[in-house]
Amino acid sequence: MSPVLIGIIAFVVLFSLLAFGVPIGAGMALVGFTGLWFLISDVAAFTKLAVVPFQTITDYSLAVLPLFLLMAQVVFVSGMGRDLFNLASKLLGHRRGGVAMAAVAGSGIFAAVSASSIATATTMGLVSIPEMQRLKYNPALATGAVAAGGTMGVLIPPSGALIIYGILTETSIGKLFAAGVIPGILEALFYIAVIAILCWWKPNWGPRAEKAPFSERIKAFSKCGEMIVLIVFVLSGLIIGWFTPTEAGAVGAFGAIIMCLVRGRLNWEKFKQAIMATLKTTGMIYGILIGALIFNYLVAASTIPYVLADTIGGLPLPPYAILALVLVLYFFLGCFLDVAAMTVLTIPIFFPMVMELGFNPIWFGIIFVRMAEIAMITPPIGMNTFVIAGIAREMGIDMTTVFKGILPFLIADFLHLFLLILFPGISLYLVSILM
Repeated sequence: MSPVLIGIIAFVVLFSLLAFGVPIGAGMALVGFTGLWFLISDVAAFTKLAVVPFQTITDYSLAVLPLFLLMAQVVFVSGMGRDLFNLASKLLGHRRGGVAMAAVAGSGIFAAVSASSIATATTMGLVSIPEMQRLKYNPALATGAVAAGGTMGVLIPPSGALIIYGILTETSIGKLFAAGVIPGILEALFYIAVIAILCWWKPNWGPRAEKAPFSERIKAFSKCGEMIVLIVFVLSGLIIGWFTPTEAGAVGAFGAIIMCLVRGRLNWEKFKQAIMATLKTTGMIYGILIGALIFNYLVAASTIPYVLADTIGGLPLPPYAILALVLVLYFFLGCFLDVAAMTVLTIPIFFPMVMELGFNPIWFGIIFVRMAEIAMITPPIGMNTFVIAGIAREMGIDMTTVFKGILPFLIADFLHLFLLILFPGISLYLVSILM
């Protein structure tokens, strides 16, 4: 039996296991171990099963994950997300659709702390949707803005998806973070533009709130100003080169703890809650990574990535046409797989092919993560959509309304993606001048 055929059978078995609810990390480890045994030898299979977990857990560079997660959880349990939304609301709420714009702006800032789309969508959904309901916003606009805004946690650094991409492809995490800054800001501006256009077309969809006095704006900023300073300091230090990604995570986590303690927002119970949430999420991600790395050895041994790269590279199509085919495949996969699953399953296959076509690995990382963001609000999976639907259900808003609300933002997503593909310099500008 040829190695390629064994690799194809492995993927079929893996997807079958996932369909029956087997956790992706366990499924990948099991299929990778069995495939290596069958394709190479039992010694090779047991060697990888023994070595990969140890190497993964003791890898210094991977410490960036729990450190940024701890920073995110400390900020989450302290309730800082509400203050970020309140600040944005004081600045933008008096405009037509301003509270929805504030939800997007607050999501962008909170995403730079949380490194998680789910946490961003949950936090902003809980604080902004009731306020928009009070002001009689259109329910579809209210929920769509929060669901779309929450996806920015995948792109705006520190991004968990970019960290995993960097680990799997051995690409600089610092450069990936730098490359995500301008596209992340541009994404937020695209969403705000969508809200402005919708509220210009249908003024009753986003009524104006009362304009906040200057003193209230200053008061709102004073409650979370140090958080914004911490975010800017951590990301600037990382991009400029003051510290490595792991050191940046340590600085961010330490700064968040000290800040919340000084503010009186962090007690022992909340700190334990943050630690436990960090441990659970870290364990889940490490489990997925270990399974993915074992499975990736099988994928490499099956020669599928190289056969695919040679086959597609030999097609009478220009590189960008082949890239378009890959992105279409990602869009359909994103309808059924979450971001972590899509990353660990597809990057080992498509990355060699993309490099063969001559694309920049950092730029492709941003394009891939942007597609993963679109997957976060695309039915039938659309994790952010389900999160917002769960919050909105308590307020009498059904799932159909949420899906209607995300459609204008999906259009903006594809326009933004097209812009990033057409002008790679948008992603690579900061990398070129700072690194």
